[in-house]
Amino acid sequence: MVKIGIIGGSGLDNPDILKESNEINVDTSYGKPSSSLKLGKIHDVDVVLIARHGREHTIPPTQVNYRANIQALKDQGCSHILSTTACGSLREEIERGDLVILDQFIDFTRLRKISFFEEFVPGDMKHTPMADPYSEELRKILIETAKELNLKYHETGTVVTIEGPRFSTRAESHMFRIWGADVINMSIAPETILANEANIPYAAIAMSTDYDCWKEDEAPVTWEEILDIFGKNVNNVIALLTDVIKKMK
Repeated sequence: MVKIGIIGGSGLDNPDILKESNEINVDTSYGKPSSSLKLGKIHDVDVVLIARHGREHTIPPTQVNYRANIQALKDQGCSHILSTTACGSLREEIERGDLVILDQFIDFTRLRKISFFEEFVPGDMKHTPMADPYSEELRKILIETAKELNLKYHETGTVVTIEGPRFSTRAESHMFRIWGADVINMSIAPETILANEANIPYAAIAMSTDYDCWKEDEAPVTWEEILDIFGKNVNNVIALLTDVIKKMK
Protein backbone atom coordinates (compact mmCIF):
# COMPACT_ATOMS: atom_id res chain seq x y z
CA MET A 1 0.00 0.00 0.00
CA VAL A 2 1.30 3.44 -0.97
CA LYS A 3 1.44 6.11 1.73
CA ILE A 4 3.48 9.22 1.04
CA GLY A 5 5.35 11.13 3.72
CA ILE A 6 5.93 14.76 2.75
CA ILE A 7 8.50 16.90 4.55
CA GLY A 8 8.13 20.64 4.02
CA GLY A 9 5.43 20.86 1.41
CA SER A 10 4.19 24.37 2.21
CA GLY A 11 0.66 24.80 0.90
CA LEU A 12 -0.24 21.13 0.64
CA ASP A 13 -2.30 21.37 3.82
CA ASN A 14 -4.77 23.59 1.95
CA PRO A 15 -8.25 22.01 2.45
CA ASP A 16 -8.76 22.17 -1.32
CA ILE A 17 -5.78 19.82 -1.74
CA LEU A 18 -5.67 17.70 1.42
CA LYS A 19 -8.94 15.79 1.82
CA GLU A 20 -10.25 13.91 4.86
CA SER A 21 -7.58 15.58 6.94
CA ASN A 22 -6.90 15.33 10.62
CA GLU A 23 -3.99 16.34 12.82
CA ILE A 24 -2.25 14.20 15.40
CA ASN A 25 0.57 14.74 17.88
CA VAL A 26 3.04 11.89 18.10
CA ASP A 27 6.18 10.94 19.96
CA THR A 28 8.96 8.61 18.86
CA SER A 29 11.81 6.72 20.42
CA TYR A 30 13.99 9.66 19.31
CA GLY A 31 11.77 12.35 20.81
CA LYS A 32 9.12 14.56 19.29
CA PRO A 33 9.15 15.45 15.59
CA SER A 34 9.27 19.05 14.43
CA SER A 35 5.49 19.41 14.24
CA SER A 36 2.22 17.61 14.60
CA LEU A 37 1.41 15.32 11.67
CA LYS A 38 -1.31 16.19 9.20
CA LEU A 39 -2.91 13.09 7.75
CA GLY A 40 -5.20 13.02 4.75
CA LYS A 41 -5.54 12.16 1.10
CA ILE A 42 -4.30 13.79 -2.08
CA HIS A 43 -5.89 12.25 -5.20
CA ASP A 44 -7.08 9.39 -2.97
CA VAL A 45 -3.51 8.59 -1.92
CA ASP A 46 -2.80 8.57 1.83
CA VAL A 47 -0.29 11.26 2.79
CA VAL A 48 1.37 12.40 6.00
CA LEU A 49 2.67 15.98 6.17
CA ILE A 50 5.34 17.22 8.55
CA ALA A 51 6.75 20.76 8.81
CA ARG A 52 10.53 20.42 8.99
CA HIS A 53 11.08 23.65 10.90
CA GLY A 54 7.79 23.64 12.80
CA ARG A 55 4.47 25.15 11.73
CA GLU A 56 5.75 28.68 12.38
CA HIS A 57 9.31 27.99 11.15
CA THR A 58 10.74 28.38 14.64
CA ILE A 59 13.28 25.50 14.62
CA PRO A 60 16.75 26.41 13.24
CA PRO A 61 18.31 23.82 10.88
CA THR A 62 20.78 22.44 13.42
CA GLN A 63 18.05 21.95 16.04
CA VAL A 64 15.65 19.98 13.82
CA ASN A 65 15.12 16.47 15.21
CA TYR A 66 15.66 14.72 11.89
CA ARG A 67 15.64 11.27 13.47
CA ALA A 68 12.25 11.87 15.07
CA ASN A 69 10.85 13.26 11.80
CA ILE A 70 11.87 10.22 9.76
CA GLN A 71 10.89 7.81 12.54
CA ALA A 72 7.45 9.44 12.83
CA LEU A 73 6.83 8.90 9.11
CA LYS A 74 8.05 5.32 9.36
CA ASP A 75 5.78 4.70 12.36
CA GLN A 76 2.84 5.94 10.26
CA GLY A 77 3.65 3.31 7.63
CA CYS A 78 4.91 5.69 4.94
CA SER A 79 6.17 3.74 1.94
CA HIS A 80 7.88 6.74 0.28
CA ILE A 81 9.07 10.20 1.32
CA LEU A 82 9.01 13.33 -0.83
CA SER A 83 10.83 16.36 0.50
CA THR A 84 10.79 20.00 -0.55
CA THR A 85 13.39 22.63 0.24
CA ALA A 86 14.60 26.06 -0.75
CA CYS A 87 18.21 26.21 -1.86
CA GLY A 88 20.86 28.57 -3.14
CA SER A 89 22.20 28.10 -6.65
CA LEU A 90 25.92 27.54 -7.17
CA ARG A 91 25.56 27.48 -10.98
CA GLU A 92 24.73 30.28 -13.40
CA GLU A 93 22.32 28.02 -15.30
CA ILE A 94 20.23 27.22 -12.19
CA GLU A 95 18.17 30.38 -12.02
CA ARG A 96 15.87 31.74 -9.35
CA GLY A 97 12.66 29.71 -9.22
CA ASP A 98 14.18 26.69 -11.02
CA LEU A 99 13.49 23.25 -9.58
CA VAL A 100 16.30 20.74 -9.10
CA ILE A 101 15.59 17.01 -8.77
CA LEU A 102 18.52 16.10 -6.55
CA ASP A 103 20.60 12.99 -7.21
CA GLN A 104 23.63 13.50 -4.92
CA PHE A 105 24.55 15.29 -1.70
CA ILE A 106 27.64 16.48 0.16
CA ASP A 107 27.17 16.58 3.92
CA PHE A 108 29.02 19.55 5.39
CA THR A 109 27.13 19.50 8.71
CA ARG A 110 28.99 18.83 11.95
CA LEU A 111 26.58 19.05 14.89
CA ARG A 112 23.61 16.81 14.01
CA LYS A 113 22.42 13.33 14.83
CA ILE A 114 22.58 11.73 11.40
CA SER A 115 22.30 8.04 12.20
CA PHE A 116 19.82 5.79 13.95
CA PHE A 117 22.70 3.46 14.86
CA GLU A 118 24.22 4.66 18.12
CA GLU A 119 25.85 1.31 18.81
CA PHE A 120 26.37 -1.91 16.89
CA VAL A 121 25.10 -5.32 17.88
CA PRO A 122 28.13 -7.67 17.88
CA GLY A 123 28.36 -9.25 14.45
CA ASP A 124 25.78 -6.86 12.97
CA MET A 125 27.55 -3.65 12.01
CA LYS A 126 25.28 -1.25 10.13
CA HIS A 127 27.02 0.64 7.33
CA THR A 128 24.31 1.86 4.97
CA PRO A 129 25.23 2.13 1.26
CA MET A 130 24.89 5.75 0.12
CA ALA A 131 26.39 5.80 -3.39
CA ASP A 132 23.04 6.71 -4.96
CA PRO A 133 21.02 8.15 -2.08
CA TYR A 134 17.89 9.29 -3.92
CA SER A 135 15.24 6.89 -5.20
CA GLU A 136 15.57 6.55 -8.98
CA GLU A 137 11.94 5.44 -9.18
CA LEU A 138 10.76 8.66 -7.50
CA ARG A 139 13.23 10.81 -9.43
CA LYS A 140 11.95 9.47 -12.76
CA ILE A 141 8.35 10.27 -11.83
CA LEU A 142 9.35 13.77 -10.69
CA ILE A 143 11.28 14.45 -13.91
CA GLU A 144 8.52 13.10 -16.12
CA THR A 145 5.90 15.17 -14.32
CA ALA A 146 7.97 18.36 -14.30
CA LYS A 147 8.34 17.99 -18.06
CA GLU A 148 4.59 17.47 -18.51
CA LEU A 149 3.87 20.61 -16.47
CA ASN A 150 6.39 22.59 -18.52
CA LEU A 151 8.29 23.63 -15.41
CA LYS A 152 11.86 24.94 -15.47
CA TYR A 153 13.75 22.05 -13.90
CA HIS A 154 17.10 20.30 -13.80
CA GLU A 155 17.18 16.48 -13.88
CA THR A 156 20.22 16.15 -11.64
CA GLY A 157 21.93 18.19 -8.99
CA THR A 158 24.36 17.80 -6.11
CA VAL A 159 23.35 19.62 -2.94
CA VAL A 160 25.83 20.58 -0.26
CA THR A 161 24.19 20.85 3.15
CA ILE A 162 25.83 23.31 5.53
CA GLU A 163 25.30 23.66 9.24
CA GLY A 164 23.69 27.09 9.31
CA PRO A 165 21.86 29.06 10.37
CA ARG A 166 24.41 31.50 8.95
CA PHE A 167 24.94 31.75 5.20
CA SER A 168 28.26 30.91 3.54
CA THR A 169 31.29 33.11 3.26
CA ARG A 170 32.40 33.88 -0.30
CA ALA A 171 35.39 31.59 0.18
CA GLU A 172 33.12 28.72 1.21
CA SER A 173 30.72 29.36 -1.65
CA HIS A 174 33.57 29.23 -4.18
CA MET A 175 34.93 26.08 -2.51
CA PHE A 176 31.57 24.30 -2.79
CA ARG A 177 31.49 25.13 -6.52
CA ILE A 178 34.97 23.63 -6.93
CA TRP A 179 33.78 20.51 -5.08
CA GLY A 180 31.07 20.02 -7.70
CA ALA A 181 28.02 21.11 -5.71
CA ASP A 182 25.21 22.65 -7.75
CA VAL A 183 22.98 23.96 -4.97
CA ILE A 184 23.33 24.64 -1.25
CA ASN A 185 20.95 24.34 1.70
CA MET A 186 20.84 23.56 5.42
CA SER A 187 18.62 20.47 5.75
CA ILE A 188 18.56 17.82 3.04
CA ALA A 189 21.64 15.66 3.71
CA PRO A 190 20.63 14.50 7.25
CA GLU A 191 17.11 13.64 6.05
CA THR A 192 18.47 11.72 3.08
CA ILE A 193 20.87 9.71 5.22
CA LEU A 194 18.21 8.79 7.77
CA ALA A 195 15.60 7.88 5.16
CA ASN A 196 18.12 5.52 3.60
CA GLU A 197 18.91 3.99 7.00
CA ALA A 198 15.16 3.54 7.54
CA ASN A 199 14.94 1.87 4.11
CA ILE A 200 12.29 4.32 2.86
CA PRO A 201 12.63 5.50 -0.78
CA TYR A 202 13.28 9.25 -0.64
CA ALA A 203 13.45 12.04 -3.20
CA ALA A 204 13.87 15.79 -2.84
CA ILE A 205 12.76 18.77 -4.88
CA ALA A 206 14.98 21.78 -4.35
CA MET A 207 13.80 25.24 -5.44
CA SER A 208 16.53 27.72 -6.25
CA THR A 209 15.83 31.05 -4.55
CA ASP A 210 19.17 32.87 -4.77
CA TYR A 211 22.83 32.66 -5.83
CA ASP A 212 24.34 32.26 -2.35
CA CYS A 213 27.28 34.71 -2.38
CA TRP A 214 29.70 33.38 -5.01
CA LYS A 215 28.23 35.59 -7.75
CA GLU A 216 30.03 38.81 -7.00
CA ASP A 217 28.04 40.93 -9.46
CA GLU A 218 25.00 40.44 -7.20
CA ALA A 219 24.30 41.21 -3.56
CA PRO A 220 24.70 38.26 -1.15
CA VAL A 221 21.61 36.23 -0.29
CA THR A 222 19.18 37.45 2.37
CA TRP A 223 16.38 35.61 4.15
CA GLU A 224 13.88 38.11 2.77
CA GLU A 225 14.95 37.27 -0.79
CA ILE A 226 14.51 33.56 -0.14
CA LEU A 227 10.97 34.07 1.18
CA ASP A 228 10.07 36.30 -1.77
CA ILE A 229 11.22 33.89 -4.48
CA PHE A 230 9.83 30.86 -2.68
CA GLY A 231 6.45 32.54 -2.31
CA LYS A 232 6.33 33.41 -6.01
CA ASN A 233 7.13 29.85 -7.11
CA VAL A 234 5.66 27.59 -4.42
CA ASN A 235 2.61 26.82 -6.59
CA ASN A 236 4.93 25.07 -9.06
CA VAL A 237 6.15 22.78 -6.29
CA ILE A 238 2.58 22.09 -5.15
CA ALA A 239 1.49 21.27 -8.70
CA LEU A 240 4.47 18.96 -9.17
CA LEU A 241 3.90 17.10 -5.90
CA THR A 242 0.16 16.65 -6.38
CA ASP A 243 0.57 15.32 -9.93
CA VAL A 244 3.35 12.98 -8.82
CA ILE A 245 1.21 11.65 -5.98
CA LYS A 246 -1.66 11.05 -8.43
CA LYS A 247 0.64 8.76 -10.43
CA MET A 248 1.58 6.74 -7.35
CA LYS A 249 -1.86 5.26 -6.64
